[in-house]
Amino acid sequence: MKTQPKFFLWAALAASLLAAPLQAQEQNDVDSTGLAGDHFSLEAALDLFKQSSSLEDFEKRLNEEDNPANNLDLNEDGQIDYIRVVDRMDGDVHAIVLQAPVSEAESQDVAVIELEKTGAESAVLQILGDEDVFGEQVIAEPVGEEGVESPKGRGGPAVHLAPDAIIVNVWLWPSVRYMYRPAYVVYVSPWRWGLYPTWWRPFRPRPWGLYHARIRPYRAHYHVVTTHRVVRAHRAYTPHRTHSKVVRTRTTTKVTATGPRGGKVSKTKTSTTVQGKHGKVKKEKTTTTAQGRNGGKVQKQKSTTKVKGGGNRRGRN
Repeated sequence: MKTQPKFFLWAALAASLLAAPLQAQEQNDVDSTGLAGDHFSLEAALDLFKQSSSLEDFEKRLNEEDNPANNLDLNEDGQIDYIRVVDRMDGDVHAIVLQAPVSEAESQDVAVIELEKTGAESAVLQILGDEDVFGEQVIAEPVGEEGVESPKGRGGPAVHLAPDAIIVNVWLWPSVRYMYRPAYVVYVSPWRWGLYPTWWRPFRPRPWGLYHARIRPYRAHYHVVTTHRVVRAHRAYTPHRTHSKVVRTRTTTKVTATGPRGGKVSKTKTSTTVQGKHGKVKKEKTTTTAQGRNGGKVQKQKSTTKVKGGGNRRGRN
């Protein structure tokens, strides 16, 4: 009987040790939105771009096994997706597309680095995460001073907002200088689905908690912002944007179901009945609104037309 207190003490200690990893995993699950964009760091991608000597070098850095940016598995085959780099050049602006082939028939733009020359020795850039991957368009850019991390709220990592007054001149970045050389040849990755460089081998995605820990340090120097200021490059990119129907459907479903960054989701339905040629026709429209990670809203609308008396039923998304 005297040993019973010791037994309970050791049992409690063992239970607490077993619970610690579960609590850490639960916290990691809270940090993740469940969207594919959780597994691609815009900030780390910009840092790789800054270090690269050319776009070909940048593409290789993005796909090396120890890279900090890419942890994507968009086609859910259990292997990291290869990221192609394609430059859409128009005069002195560049839209550097980061694109993942997800099948023989489809590719998905993950992000685009938009770069503009603003003077003889000055240039600015931003990176935009594609809404079909991130749930909404996300913009990040380099900052010239250490930022203060905002408090982490439920449903997602902290958002870092760069001071509006600071715009970093990226002219001295080796990759930027390379692209503005007179002899520059526009780079378009030669690799595609089923055809990859000999040095590349697909590897398994890292667990969310491990990956998240690797990307956090980059947020001190590259922040998510709300102002889209590189507009000429965006105009050069927009007509060429590529998306996968499978990825878009999966992301839209996720956003509608849970809301990005744990935001609230609301649904409204409106009905209208009118007298048609073959009887009464009832039209219904359902609008789903989800709270975005930066306070914005993502909407999905579905309209249906119902004909009373056994008529046809038509739907339109």
